[in-house]
Amino acid sequence: MNLIYIIEDDENIREIEEYTLENAGFQTVSFGSIEQCAEQMKKTVPDLLLVDIMLPDGDGLQFVEELRRSPQYEDIPVIIVTAKTREIDIVKGLDHGADDYITKPFSVLELTSRVKSLLRRTVRTSDVMGFEGLVIDLKEHKVTVDGEEVILTNKEFDLLNLLMSNRGRVLSRSAILEHIWGFDYEGESRTVDMHISTLRQKLDEWGKHIITIRNVGYVIRPL
Repeated sequence: MNLIYIIEDDENIREIEEYTLENAGFQTVSFGSIEQCAEQMKKTVPDLLLVDIMLPDGDGLQFVEELRRSPQYEDIPVIIVTAKTREIDIVKGLDHGADDYITKPFSVLELTSRVKSLLRRTVRTSDVMGFEGLVIDLKEHKVTVDGEEVILTNKEFDLLNLLMSNRGRVLSRSAILEHIWGFDYEGESRTVDMHISTLRQKLDEWGKHIITIRNVGYVIRPL
């Protein structure tokens, strides 16, 4: 399930966006200001941002521009929502780093269509993923929790990367075995359980986010 953050100070519009996207199968978290969203993004990075331009604590376009300068956030798909319909305003939004735009007032069908279309065509290429204080840097082959480095074996790192890349999606033990150890690996699923156990121990309290789905497999999701 894709996680979408909504930054919109108009409560009525925010509720419409939440209701529409959740009915379309998305998970949403909404904020009335840039600061609230920025704080939450330090814990969990969304799959897409829906950003109003005129916000009480700043310019939505400037916020998007700042995201594009951050290695952790530079590849997050962004749709700006604006009441401005002049072509020059729309171009300005795209130039600041937005991937798409929606003008107010908009239909619920347009909103759903734009979000789904952007998620389909966006391939996230960032080497950095973050979730609830954990950051995994693929380029540096490094994992930190609340800024403290966690030393993992190669298999533990690959396992965490696989779960993080599929955050919110339950992965079966057989799927994990195939991906991490190869299709021809003859070991039993107990191998996965053992690695999950040591991974949880090394991640300490954060390890509780790796949840066991009985008789199926594992998933990373909020507590």
